[in-house]
Amino acid sequence: MRVHVFFHDRCFDGAASAAVFSRLLRERVHPSAEFSYTGLAHRASQLFDEALFDGDENAIVDFKYSTSPRLNWWFDHHQSAFLTPEDADHFRKDRSGKKFYDPSFKSCTKFIAHVGKETFGFRTDELADLIHWADVVDGALFPDAETAVAMKAPALQIALVMEAGPDGGMSRWLIPQLASRSLADIAADERVTKLFQPLFDRHLGSLDLIRNAGQCDRGVLYFDLTGPGVEVYNKFAPYYLFPECAYAVSICPSNFRTKISVGSNPWNKAGTTHNLASICERYGGGGHPRVGAISLEPGHLDEARQIAGEIVEELKRPPGDASQ
Repeated sequence: MRVHVFFHDRCFDGAASAAVFSRLLRERVHPSAEFSYTGLAHRASQLFDEALFDGDENAIVDFKYSTSPRLNWWFDHHQSAFLTPEDADHFRKDRSGKKFYDPSFKSCTKFIAHVGKETFGFRTDELADLIHWADVVDGALFPDAETAVAMKAPALQIALVMEAGPDGGMSRWLIPQLASRSLADIAADERVTKLFQPLFDRHLGSLDLIRNAGQCDRGVLYFDLTGPGVEVYNKFAPYYLFPECAYAVSICPSNFRTKISVGSNPWNKAGTTHNLASICERYGGGGHPRVGAISLEPGHLDEARQIAGEIVEELKRPPGDASQ
């Protein structure tokens, strides 16, 4: 049996979710299963291609819901998990016992581990370190911003290579490694080490770009990285550079989207009372209450800047204040 697993691409929690799900299925459901992996990215048009679901069984982890009859398994923890109310209704009516949703979990990885244990009797002792770090990374549970930016932990080095590396297939190689090897062992693998240092140097350079481009006003930081063409930056860097900010709004380009990121400072909780997922949903995006994003078509910079400007102004106002 071939199980095709779809996961949030270039995301540590997405890859870790796929790894834990694979172990769960192999140990408790399909012992002889073979797995293939495909990363999914948020785009301006987020419809699923039915032809993608070509496995004997198909699964989506850490990504939006699909009503496809070919989808057998689904796990997610985002507030914005459903593209339409009809999708949410479809999920509520599902009786397969194989589709699970709980936005109270900080990481999808920990959610899968929890469901695996409670529903399938799955033991996660060997995966405890992976589950812990997925929760830290996706839940912003670092003790301080410097820890997140310095990237000394093996998990953070792996995350950088996965999220910012040039190899689009890195996640597909990493998922089986995450399911069977320690994080320290994987981080020391030549396939990771040869990419990490150049990417870390680029990361240090992006700190200067954000520092120079950032404008913080009334607790809201804004910066536009489309000029220097920075597609990916450490999402905790703004709070390391501008610890006084409560929110950060940025624009980044790529060849398949123009991305607006909206985040809140985990170490400055004063005033972070806006639901960022709900704000992003109004523009076709989504996420979690404390972090969200919007994807527009490539090159739609004027539209992105207009939306980002509107969000910045909204975040400067107390929730419920409709004044302009």
